[in-house]
Amino acid sequence: MILYNVTVGIDNSIEVEWKKWMIEVHIPDVIATGQFVDHKFFKVLSHDEPNSSSFSIQYFAKAKENLQVYQTNFADKLQQDHQDKFANKFVAFRTVLESV
Repeated sequence: MILYNVTVGIDNSIEVEWKKWMIEVHIPDVIATGQFVDHKFFKVLSHDEPNSSSFSIQYFAKAKENLQVYQTNFADKLQQDHQDKFANKFVAFRTVLESV
């Protein structure tokens, strides 16, 4: 099992709008690629920046090949959609983990 984790720090001024968009649009779009079998969406509680909140969106793939297909064929457009909608209001980083 492969875990593709996206951690996002989002400006508090757009947090409600961003969470709604993630739940209703972005996460369903990622899942619709067919490369992930499940996902989880968490708020990071240990984050202590006064003007932002952090979230972890975890996507689970059966194999590395699924993640490679996602990254090759879908990731750029989906990340650009996020950038276009929330420019200069977030930071994001991605981590790939493998179940042992």
